[in-house]
Amino acid sequence: MSEKPLILTVDSNSRNLELLNQFLTKQGYETIGVSSLEQLDRQLSELSEIKLVMLDIAGFDRTIWERCEQLQNQQIPFLVISPKQSATIQLQSVAHGARSMLVKPLVMRQLLALIKSLLGD
Repeated sequence: MSEKPLILTVDSNSRNLELLNQFLTKQGYETIGVSSLEQLDRQLSELSEIKLVMLDIAGFDRTIWERCEQLQNQQIPFLVISPKQSATIQLQSVAHGARSMLVKPLVMRQLLALIKSLLGD
């Protein structure tokens, strides 16, 4: 029996974080949700088994990009979730190592396909 892949979800909106984690858990993934940069830093230093990070950038300041660089340095794949379509945000995301950017509202079928692709499922 294979272990469930661990996905770290990051969202400053606790309700959105809860909904995303519920959805991912129903799809067979183990999740840990954090709502602040301090919690993100703590999880990254404590957990080595994180397979993917889903990072909603809404509500965070520009230091979020430093965390993206840290994820890239730790070779943890991550997706950026943006509140709006923006070429600037997309360029920033890719420049800081994001594997992809999704725009809200999320299309769950697309989200799952992307997760499976990144995790090699």
